[in-house]
Amino acid sequence: MGAQGPAANGTRAMHDALPAPLRDAVDEFAGHLASVRNRSAHTVRAYVADLVSLLDHARRMGCTEVAELSLDTVRSWLARQRTTGAARTSLARRAAAARTFSAWAHRTGLLPTDVAATLASPRPRRTLPTVLRPEQAALLVEKPAHRPATPVSVGLASPTDPPSSEDRPGTGASGDTDAAVRLRDRMLLELLYGTGVRVSEACGIDTADVDQGRRVVRVRGKGGRERTVPYGLPAQRALDDWLRHGRPVLAVPDSRDALLLGARGGRLHPTTARRIVSGYAEAAGLPRTSPHALRHSAATHLLEGGADLRAVQELLGHSSLASTQIYTHVSVERLRAAYRQAHPRA
Repeated sequence: MGAQGPAANGTRAMHDALPAPLRDAVDEFAGHLASVRNRSAHTVRAYVADLVSLLDHARRMGCTEVAELSLDTVRSWLARQRTTGAARTSLARRAAAARTFSAWAHRTGLLPTDVAATLASPRPRRTLPTVLRPEQAALLVEKPAHRPATPVSVGLASPTDPPSSEDRPGTGASGDTDAAVRLRDRMLLELLYGTGVRVSEACGIDTADVDQGRRVVRVRGKGGRERTVPYGLPAQRALDDWLRHGRPVLAVPDSRDALLLGARGGRLHPTTARRIVSGYAEAAGLPRTSPHALRHSAATHLLEGGADLRAVQELLGHSSLASTQIYTHVSVERLRAAYRQAHPRA
């Protein structure tokens, strides 16, 4: 399965137990997702794991070639997933994986017909995202300026974190490093809330991606798609402080052009960034908060402030407007809550 194969040993064992024609189809499909569809490694792993599960189920029903796959087989696989307790969101994703594979296999001649074209997906229950109030978001992004650095904000990797270039020693005195880390933390928080970018996008920004004259930053999103996102004056001030007084303290030769650095000079890892956000939120007495909650908050506050839904879609990098519309529901729920609380006839 190569680099595109699933990491789970159980999935790999199922893959290796498939008949050769099915195994080859899995590998070719993984390559198609990665190189042609330009899907992320995470998406490829998820789809391949679902496909291996489907084809293992088909093998148990006597299927030895892709051409023998039928709609009934796919439906019985999903039914079995449901009886074993799979969530509706998981079933919807697995149905999508089956449809994608079926369409690809038909185009490539492995299937005589697109057997899963009419496969219905269970509609997942859509929960509203966690959103901070504007004053809570302001309290969070300003917290690094009012709090001494701690192991949470310094961003040292724990033994369970993925390998990171942060593990290399940095330079500078301890006091200088602590001050630089606080400036980094403030920059990170301002960037996440001020632009609504994903945490992986924020950590992937290089210094050359920032146009300070126009106050915009170029980010690379899902599928390698690039977009340009504006940021405001508070983020600009945090950026100036970080570039002048913070980044030079933490930078090492291996830092290269990374905008956000770990405490030891490597590019900041998304796992560390998540810990930074949750640590400051806890210190500020806020609800459990993640970088994605800041993204949700930014989108909701934009819409509540009168921003056009299409503009918010572009800012967030959503390929579909349906993904952005969830934030209109958040705003309506806030309106309802305010009405219930304040109106005498609520």
